[in-house]
Amino acid sequence: MDTKMWFAITVVFSMVSFITALKEGDCEVCVVTVNKFAETLTSDVKSDYKKIESQFKEFCKTTKSKENRFCYYLGGLEESATGILGELSKPLSWSMPADKICEKLKKKDAQICDLRFEKQIDLRTVDLKKLKVRDLKKILNDWDESCEGCIEKTDFIKRIEELKPKYSSSSKTEL
Repeated sequence: MDTKMWFAITVVFSMVSFITALKEGDCEVCVVTVNKFAETLTSDVKSDYKKIESQFKEFCKTTKSKENRFCYYLGGLEESATGILGELSKPLSWSMPADKICEKLKKKDAQICDLRFEKQIDLRTVDLKKLKVRDLKKILNDWDESCEGCIEKTDFIKRIEELKPKYSSSSKTEL
């Protein structure tokens, strides 16, 4: 094979790997969840991909929201329709970084990287009047509170203002 042909092949492969590489913020739920899970593993478990898979299933039992959806996509939950745990467990046993694992998972199932964490709001600084009623209801729901008889937006704002002191230590909430 001549030098020009070899160079052309090298350029094409490097472009393909650059295009498939994760960009900042891509697969945020995947990267965070894989890192969080990897931190729970002991050294004897890290070397055996079968043990990693069983540990991941245990880990998934305690997940909520977007992390739980991630577990569902991989097959870490009992109700999961598919199972691609090997795509997580084997690279983890080789000590592959989370972002590289998520790149591989993205190739298998693109919706894994479509998961995004909900944005954080700081109730100490946010103007509640600018939020939508849906968001105000979500704040109350996150606090496991209700707003009996609330019809207007101002009713929800009043209820949140009443409850704010009770939840002031955790006044950052996901929106």
